[in-house]
Amino acid sequence: MKCAIMQPTYLPWAGYFNLISQVDTFVFLDDAQYQKNSWHNRNRILLNKSVHWITVPVKKSSLNQTILTSSIDNTQPWRKKHIKKLQQTYAKSPFSGNVMEICQKLESTKVNNLAKLNIEMICWVMSKLDIDTKIMLASGMEITMQRTNTIIEILKILKADTYISPLGSADYLKEDDFIKKTTVELFFQDYASEPYHQYKADIFTSHLSIVDVVANLGWSGAKQYVG
Repeated sequence: MKCAIMQPTYLPWAGYFNLISQVDTFVFLDDAQYQKNSWHNRNRILLNKSVHWITVPVKKSSLNQTILTSSIDNTQPWRKKHIKKLQQTYAKSPFSGNVMEICQKLESTKVNNLAKLNIEMICWVMSKLDIDTKIMLASGMEITMQRTNTIIEILKILKADTYISPLGSADYLKEDDFIKKTTVELFFQDYASEPYHQYKADIFTSHLSIVDVVANLGWSGAKQYVG
């Protein structure tokens, strides 16, 4: 059984969904340490040919704050701001109607928790891309280990025989002796963000939120792009 494990991030890029599509079970590491101004609560879109960040405001609670224990600061009108920004940015893109669907989903996702927001949005996008990978939460496994040992324990619980990891995790998996600690086969994701036509852009900007892919390729095109 193939498995992948990732922290839930806000409206992630196409490669995130590619990773989910490559495995039988995908585990959200929702109890991981929260990092301020990381992919946990923000992502990038292309505004007037330049990268623009959209950020979900999060309340600070403690030094040990996890994504799961992170409360969204809904006293700030961040949803309205994000929706307005997305509508303005992609109003004339080829698939602006699909972006409106994302805006409507974001508006209807009335949660106060960052992990729940990210997971609900990710799972909804999965359904639009026809990705039917099984989803699980690390928080429900009650694991107290750290870093690579957490991953190994999750794989053990799931009885996985293959672990597919983002290439960016290669260094710490090697440093933590992943291969020596488990018999699970380790593979690294092989996904390249190929250029696609971005409305009115002169130069392609990669690793933007999945919203940009949908705006320019539509759901059907995004499904093929995610592959």
